Amino acid sequence: MVLIPGGTFRMGSDKHYPEEAPAHRVTVDPFFIDETPVTNRQFKEFVKATGHVTFAEIPPDPKDYPGALPHMLYPGSLVFSPPSRQVDLLNWGEWWTFLKGADWRHPYGPKSNINHLDSHPVVHVSFADALAYASWAGKDLPTEAEWEFAARGGLDDAEYAWGNEFTPGGKHQANTWQGKFPRENLIEDGFERTSPVTAFPPNGYGIYDMIGNVWEWTIDWYAAKHTADAPKACCIPENPRGGAEDGSYDPCLPNIKIARKVIKGGSHLCAPNYCRRYRPAARHAEAVDTSTSHVGFRCVVRDL
Repeated sequence: MVLIPGGTFRMGSDKHYPEEAPAHRVTVDPFFIDETPVTNRQFKEFVKATGHVTFAEIPPDPKDYPGALPHMLYPGSLVFSPPSRQVDLLNWGEWWTFLKGADWRHPYGPKSNINHLDSHPVVHVSFADALAYASWAGKDLPTEAEWEFAARGGLDDAEYAWGNEFTPGGKHQANTWQGKFPRENLIEDGFERTSPVTAFPPNGYGIYDMIGNVWEWTIDWYAAKHTADAPKACCIPENPRGGAEDGSYDPCLPNIKIARKVIKGGSHLCAPNYCRRYRPAARHAEAVDTSTSHVGFRCVVRDL
């Protein structure tokens, strides 16, 4: 793990997506954070020690999904499947497929495996799976403020985790999407899907993969916007936490209220024409009862 010194920084951004606003000052205490996202090798050790069964490996309970057809209630997870034709970028269902048998051991479906992916981040982990690993390791998941402070690497208010230029000197600093998402993947950074967790340079704090590769769970509930700056400098929030667990309605499942957590960092699927969330300030909501092929996590230790 890497010791993060703590301090006051400008969290969020007023320049990009509305959920990142308003930019505001917050303070976090010192903490340790994992140098990399949790890898397949590390998660394998956890499962071997505890017998943990992930969310994606358990058949859904019909009581949790009223109205769902019985033949649709099977274990699986969401896998990115590039379309073969032009699609509506507002309809994510065009490139996400719920695959039976997809899970952390089989990231691209039942016929895939992680035999040569030990150093890649574990994926297809729900919030509960990430929290279970953290508890087993004697750690916790980071708050959104802790995660963002660590991701900035000491560069307060910089656009990216490494500065204000996306590809300084023409070199890619993170695993993101090049080309027009979701059909054209130019793979200029060398990776079509996930990459080894130390494949790109660390940030100023010596932490790898805070941007791109996989989104990362935080402990905070999602709120649509940040809280504005306090009117007095003496009132800068210390160690802030996110929104309340009130849930929201998914447009695809209008009768089901879903609790969502904040995920951070973007992934290898973030592209300039679709999801410019490969920045420390960027944030997204993820349902706690969801696992996908592009979401992972890392842990923290507090109370130093």
